[in-house]
Amino acid sequence: MDKRKFNGGNKNAGRKPKSEEIKLVERLSPLEDDALAALSEGVKSGNIKWVQLYLSYYLGKPKETKDININEDLPLFL
Repeated sequence: MDKRKFNGGNKNAGRKPKSEEIKLVERLSPLEDDALAALSEGVKSGNIKWVQLYLSYYLGKPKETKDININEDLPLFL
């Protein structure tokens, strides 16, 4: 027996159905103008967090790069 029933999963796990997402969007749609006005006021205030939020949605987040340096002088295995 591989004990799959003990892996912690349940019937409520995973992504919500598309119909629930559509219902949520329909409920939030009337607030769109208010949300955009609040965002506009925040950006105009000059607070850096509002500007970051605006730019992350407008331009997208920058790609994360990592510099990896490998010293060939050191052996990987002893």
